[in-house]
Amino acid sequence: MAIMAPVKDGQIVETQSQNSLKNKTTAEKNGMDKDAFLQLLVAQMQYQDPLEPTSNTEYIAQYAQFSQVEQIQNMAASTDLARASSLVGEHVYIKTTNSHGSTDYKYGKVDYVVYENGKAYLSIEESLYSLDDLDTVVDKEYKNAYDKAYDFNIRLNKLPAVPGVDMTDVKEIDELEEIYNGMNDYEKSFVAEDTVKVLNKYIEKAKEVRQAYEKYVAGDITTRVAELPDLEEITKDDLEEIRTLAKLYEDLSESGKGQVAAEIVEKLNQYVEKADALEKGTDGKPDEKPKDDETL
Repeated sequence: MAIMAPVKDGQIVETQSQNSLKNKTTAEKNGMDKDAFLQLLVAQMQYQDPLEPTSNTEYIAQYAQFSQVEQIQNMAASTDLARASSLVGEHVYIKTTNSHGSTDYKYGKVDYVVYENGKAYLSIEESLYSLDDLDTVVDKEYKNAYDKAYDFNIRLNKLPAVPGVDMTDVKEIDELEEIYNGMNDYEKSFVAEDTVKVLNKYIEKAKEVRQAYEKYVAGDITTRVAELPDLEEITKDDLEEIRTLAKLYEDLSESGKGQVAAEIVEKLNQYVEKADALEKGTDGKPDEKPKDDETL
């Protein structure tokens, strides 16, 4: 079975699997198996010095030594096959080398194992990698916790310095706070204590910024409601402003809404009711279209 080389960024990624196959091919050409050893042994016996022949004990010792080495090699191969089989279903990192000579890592789940010529190859996303390429076996829960903590740190580091936080950053800080609070104890263990301290500083700053913003919005709502025409003089031209003010008020937190005087809130609600009436028709009733058989 041919080894499928993965491709990354348009370049063929040459893994150690390919190197292993190259070395194996060279070893098959230059190495010595049992048959070759026996041929050499026969040649040695045939061309030995008849005056000083090699003893039978020496021949037996040489063959025994070769057999012992062969058994050790077979045992190592069997161990590799058993090890590879135990990796099925596990998540691993495979070390690869691209065409530029730099080292990359392939992460994925081992779907199955292929055995070829005593060698084990791990299948990850339908690409085969030699067991020799194996770098790390990773628990999936560990990997997920690590990735979550890593992404969390990246997003936190992209925020401006704490003194420079404004309303454009508050949503991101709120999301980071929610992510951290949603982590279990194991996942939180991957976030450094100093990082948590930095997060808390951002949370406090976000509260200050939000309070200042809502105080400004509350004052703006008060001013703009006061500038509206009298309730009886409201026209459809004022609807957009009324809807905008209502949206600004609804988007405030409970503490922000508390900064708007009760009489302003009551007045704004009256304007909203008036706006609803104008959109429905005169006196708040929907416009009625005459039927085809009715006289206009």
